[in-house]
Amino acid sequence: MTDVLKKQNWLVHILMIVFCFVMFYPVLWWIGASFKSTAEISLPTLFPKVWLWQNYTEGWNALPKYTFTRFFMNSLKLNVATTVLHVISASLVAFGFARLTFPLKGLWFSILMMTLMLPGQVTLIPQYTMFHSFDWINTYLPLIVPSAMGGAFFIFLIVQFIRGIPRELDESAKIDGCTWFGIYLRIVMPLTLPALITVMIFSFIWGWDDYFGPLIYLNTVDKYTVPLALRMFIDSQSAVPWGQLLAVSLLSVLPPVVIFFLAQKHFVEGIATSGLKG
Repeated sequence: MTDVLKKQNWLVHILMIVFCFVMFYPVLWWIGASFKSTAEISLPTLFPKVWLWQNYTEGWNALPKYTFTRFFMNSLKLNVATTVLHVISASLVAFGFARLTFPLKGLWFSILMMTLMLPGQVTLIPQYTMFHSFDWINTYLPLIVPSAMGGAFFIFLIVQFIRGIPRELDESAKIDGCTWFGIYLRIVMPLTLPALITVMIFSFIWGWDDYFGPLIYLNTVDKYTVPLALRMFIDSQSAVPWGQLLAVSLLSVLPPVVIFFLAQKHFVEGIATSGLKG
């Protein structure tokens, strides 16, 4: 019986290794192609015969007037601001829905959840008209200010997590003279750290990958984010140097990947507990 179980375990491990290789193969090809010449990219090889390390430096400096340093800094500043606002606003609103009692609480929460089913294309024109009347076009404000509204998905995620925290902690804090804001700041928020890190990761990755928002609201190149710069990289070349483009695009995914792996433990815990509690 033990031998049969060992054979089954080996079979499972072999299948998992094969499956992981199949899933990771496009990434391996991407890494290899970033060192290839344009002519060699079309060849059915995983890695190049001659490694062109200059693809990274030449690609980084390929655009006129600006290097990709400017666009990375633009994306970084924009997404740090939106992430901080998402975490603060979503946690405040979620605490109110999870712990406070106020008129029509259930109705407001239902309306909040209904906004999850509302496509962004429906609100695009009204939002653009509103931001244009504020004279916010070609600024980062249309991309940052909405983050101060929390976001329905992030609020729901944190609400589910807070509902799993015993209310006895709130009552003990009240006896000690703690206000609701004190309970939020000193009791609930430290205990919801996994959910907050989950919100932080989602917010940063979604913001970093956002192409449509900056395309609509930003007009000048010096304000472009990384996705827009990659698009401009293609448009500015008569013959696209694909090796350089793949090299820069590989560098562009490093910040969210690094953040995800650094906070992976809390991210998995936040997703698991938010789904089971409440």
